[in-house]
Amino acid sequence: MRGAWRMVGGAVLLVGLGAGVWSARVHPPLPEPTQPLVVVQTKAAERYPYRSPVFSAFVADSYREVPLRVEPFYAWWEGTYARHPNVWLEGHAALITAMEARRKELAAARGEAKTRLELETARWLHKLVKTLIPKFSLERGFEFVYTVERGERQCLLQSVLIAGMLQKMGLDAGVVMVWKNPQGQVSNNGHAVTVLRLPGGRDVLVDASDPEPFIRHQGLFVYDPAGRSYRFVEPVYSQDFITAYRLREGSERVNPDQLRPLSALFLRSQFYYYRGERAPGGFMGPSNPTGLAASARFLEQAIHYDPYNPLPVYVLGHVYAKEGKKEAARKQYLQGYRLYRAFGYVPSGPQAAYNRAVLGP
Repeated sequence: MRGAWRMVGGAVLLVGLGAGVWSARVHPPLPEPTQPLVVVQTKAAERYPYRSPVFSAFVADSYREVPLRVEPFYAWWEGTYARHPNVWLEGHAALITAMEARRKELAAARGEAKTRLELETARWLHKLVKTLIPKFSLERGFEFVYTVERGERQCLLQSVLIAGMLQKMGLDAGVVMVWKNPQGQVSNNGHAVTVLRLPGGRDVLVDASDPEPFIRHQGLFVYDPAGRSYRFVEPVYSQDFITAYRLREGSERVNPDQLRPLSALFLRSQFYYYRGERAPGGFMGPSNPTGLAASARFLEQAIHYDPYNPLPVYVLGHVYAKEGKKEAARKQYLQGYRLYRAFGYVPSGPQAAYNRAVLGP
């Protein structure tokens, strides 16, 4: 059915619709911006190696927001690795020792040997995550607490974990959002995936939601340093390798080294987005005042960490609308639409919300 939304935590899919790009002929002009759309992101902001203070902040957020008494994440993750010799890296029973040994190998490798070793490392992490965290959960899998308690994961958590471990081993890796899957189905940044920059300037996507480690998603949401902005782009592939990106607003191609993955603040924002999306009694499904208040709190926190993350900005409008805050909802819809338009792609949901906010029902 054309235009049908399928809302899930790891995928917010809208199948069969076009881009919904803004048209001045149909809609009145968007209100003038109150501040420039400049997203400041440095190389340092992309760094969150496993066990670093930045990575630990992701974990601490989860333990604070889900007050269950469970084993600390690092102790659980490294202990679970030690108990599964079928995933040991080169016979090392201690995960930190294994990662340090691989880091030294990677630093010494050159040329094609280095590329092969980086790909081998990504394959190992893909197997490691799928083996040690076997259950996929849209409802809870974004919380490190539930990873420990139930062995659950979701696209954002698994991608951050893989990227953080790749960074720990000295590799240029990060996380990007997906707006078009390998089959061409579009979403409102409905999935997260790890991106690894290989020697020679090629990218490869590592996705633990797929049986195979490397995947060919057709649309990504990334950071554009030249424009100091987020950008919806379309990868150009040679086999599993991304050799260029097309910018959404035209046919111009850019090299992979002209774009970067998303910052730690964006990812922290996205964790809070999922908390807002999945709060019991909140945004998803039957709502109640307590659940809506929780959704609003989480989404407001997501916007606090990154006011340019368009998804929580837009979805907070739905929460406010359910709470009867019509003017607050309208402002969120306008701001969300403005962000999507500035970044090069307006999904149909934000487009429809903008139409209602400006033109009325």
